[in-house]
Amino acid sequence: MSRPACEIADVFRRYGAAFEAQYGRLMQPLHQLVLKALAACRTAQLGGHVLECDHCGHQKQAYNSCHNRHCPKCQASLRAQWFEDRQRDLLPVEYFHVVFTLPHELGALALQNKVLIYNLLFRATSETLLEAAAGWKDLRAKIGFFAILHTWGQKLDLHPHS
Repeated sequence: MSRPACEIADVFRRYGAAFEAQYGRLMQPLHQLVLKALAACRTAQLGGHVLECDHCGHQKQAYNSCHNRHCPKCQASLRAQWFEDRQRDLLPVEYFHVVFTLPHELGALALQNKVLIYNLLFRATSETLLEAAAGWKDLRAKIGFFAILHTWGQKLDLHPHS
């Protein structure tokens, strides 16, 4: 698999210092550590090792991964495995993907009160699904569901939804 022309780590390496200089005082320490880990991922900064082909002896330098749970490179195989595991868990029945989104106006409030707001989002999600299923008389079954919190949209804008 070939490397994309630009990865998120490239952006962090190129602009991370300027971003931290301007916004570092507003960042939580954990966020600063994530930024540094992703920028250092698979670079000499984290050390490395030599890979050697068993057949021809060709050697290649390989740098160590950051193993940060936010890193798209480190988590790609875990994400793929998670998806495959969930596919095996699905019953051979119809299912629906439902998204519950916080109004845009509550985004800033959610950033300042994560536990409270996200707990309310999950409670509202749960109660709504259970109430809707209870009103469906032909269902003759109890529904099951799981919810995952997503806080950023595809354009990397604040977009809390479950």
